[in-house]
Amino acid sequence: MFSFGAARWWALGAVSLNVLAVSLDGTVLSVALPTLARSLHATESDLEWFSAGYLLVLAAAVLPAGLIGDRFGRKATMLVSLGLFGIGSAWCAYAPSPGWFLAARLLMGVAGAGITVMALSALTVLFGESERARAVGIYQAANFLALPLGPILGGWMLSHLWWGWMFLLNVPIVLAGLVVGAALVPESKASRRPGLDPVGVTASAVGLVALTYGLIEAGQRGWTDAIAGSAMAAGVLALAGFFGWERYLARSGGQPMIDPELFRSRAFTAGATLGGLVGMGMVGLLFTMPQYFQAVAGTDALGSGLRLLPLVGGLIAGALPAAWCTRTIGAKVTVVLGFGLTAVGAGLGATTGTGSGTGFVAAWMAIMCAGTGLALSAVTSVAVGTLTAERSGIGSAVVQAFQKTSAPLGTAILGSVVAADYRGRLDLTGLPPAAADTVRSGVHGGLEVARRTPSPGFAAMVQDAFVHGVDMSMLVAAGIAVAGAVAAQVFLPGARAPEPAAPQESHAV
Repeated sequence: MFSFGAARWWALGAVSLNVLAVSLDGTVLSVALPTLARSLHATESDLEWFSAGYLLVLAAAVLPAGLIGDRFGRKATMLVSLGLFGIGSAWCAYAPSPGWFLAARLLMGVAGAGITVMALSALTVLFGESERARAVGIYQAANFLALPLGPILGGWMLSHLWWGWMFLLNVPIVLAGLVVGAALVPESKASRRPGLDPVGVTASAVGLVALTYGLIEAGQRGWTDAIAGSAMAAGVLALAGFFGWERYLARSGGQPMIDPELFRSRAFTAGATLGGLVGMGMVGLLFTMPQYFQAVAGTDALGSGLRLLPLVGGLIAGALPAAWCTRTIGAKVTVVLGFGLTAVGAGLGATTGTGSGTGFVAAWMAIMCAGTGLALSAVTSVAVGTLTAERSGIGSAVVQAFQKTSAPLGTAILGSVVAADYRGRLDLTGLPPAAADTVRSGVHGGLEVARRTPSPGFAAMVQDAFVHGVDMSMLVAAGIAVAGAVAAQVFLPGARAPEPAAPQESHAV
């Protein structure tokens, strides 16, 4: 076990900074799309793939990244991924066309998977059981900074600097991560080299990509869309086939990518699954609240990002004491408490109106996200706490796979609730068909039409319809949180520390 005293906490800082860079890249792009459309002459389809392509490749590479780390070395995998991420960032900044920019984004997605999986795996190697929960809380708190920092930093850069600096900013972060990681993170790998399992790798990648793509399309086109439904069904079937193949390999003496024994740990299975569930409401906030701030409160993109600060403040306020709460009242009670706070915050959010004050909105977002930070840090700690260094790579990949898939799922569910309720409350009598379609496309389209229509109450009607949709999405988020609290009560082990999923130890190189 790595025990260089304070040095391992510096290593944790470097690891967290690296994951922060990956998270920032996803959030900063949202404010850069209009600029990229002008600078690269990108079409609407190009812009969609700049975001979706990154997420799809990230989903496809998560489990293989864990396998590669366990087989060839986790530190080496993280450092190579960092280097590729830096190259992809610079490539984005100087891309001459949409095609080259998309290629760079895909490279960054592959690299981002390696960074996030190996960063979480490093916590197992760096910290013993007594310190791991605290390390996970610090790691999560640092990563939460990317949520508002991306739009804020991106908005400022787009106003004052060349757009390429949004991507070049990653390069010094990557260099710092390479230096500190090379010096302080110990190399480790599984003592028994796992097999490459090409069938399992292919099936898992196809399944995660298809499922993620279907969820993205469902969020944009609706749950009844044939393409979205077909992609989700194909993804579920591929993942079912993947788990069946892994069980077959294990029974026949082969080397599966994910040993089914890993899921015999109740703490690991419940922790990994709940880790995906707990963040869904927060993802819904990131989808709806920037629209609320701009379309209802009348702020610009930078002002919208600043008004998300209570969100990240709540996340950090919940994540930092998660280790203390787990030691004091137990992991199960801590997770249930986190889900409960999330439900309370979301319930308050469901009472938001067009005239709600900034303080009220900030308060319920902070409460909701404090619960999310508390529960997410606790369940991640529970899942990671069951892993020995022997299985830290693929085990961390499974945890990340649940959490990465939950983001498009949360956006699809809550986004569709907002859209359906918004459209259902519109009165478009007398509007030309083209204008009616524009209004139905979303609140910004509705306000654009309102500026051209003589009806004095049209804009207020559009805003009221959208805010009612947001309220309904918060009720759904509260329901998800209540379901999570019940699931945590039923499936999480009691206060006793979770047993490791496997007795083997890895060797440090």
